[in-house]
Amino acid sequence: MTAPAETSSNAGEWIIRTCWLSVALYTVVAVPFALGLDAFEGAAVAVSLGLFLVSLPVWIYAFLRAVGRTAAGDEIQVASLFFLAGSAPRRVRVHLLGATGVCIAIVAATAAANPFGVLVPMLPLGGAGLWGAIHGVYPPRPSRGGQRGGRR
Repeated sequence: MTAPAETSSNAGEWIIRTCWLSVALYTVVAVPFALGLDAFEGAAVAVSLGLFLVSLPVWIYAFLRAVGRTAAGDEIQVASLFFLAGSAPRRVRVHLLGATGVCIAIVAATAAANPFGVLVPMLPLGGAGLWGAIHGVYPPRPSRGGQRGGRR
């Protein structure tokens, strides 16, 4: 098993804060617009697209980091990487998946006014994947018993 980059109780705290900050930022512009304050339209669209654009390199980096850890011998699955199933402490799971859930709820409530908002949950979910790729703890990949060339 590859050791996570940092094992303290504050491992990846900046990722957790960034995810909650992204949810707060979207909420501050999307809710007033959804309630009829048209002055927030441009900000709501810009924040939605901006947060989505930020999420793209986060997802790419998380994926590449996970591939590297898999190549080094860790058994990483989608559920353990992005949903932190068994790979992260409960507090981390609650925060990162909570941020994603709150974001989805806010988007569901505001999507009629700002359809671009449906892109916003990509950032907190990508943040969970990033935390899992950097700090997650995974079991070693099982040996393939000398097989070559794929499954038989």
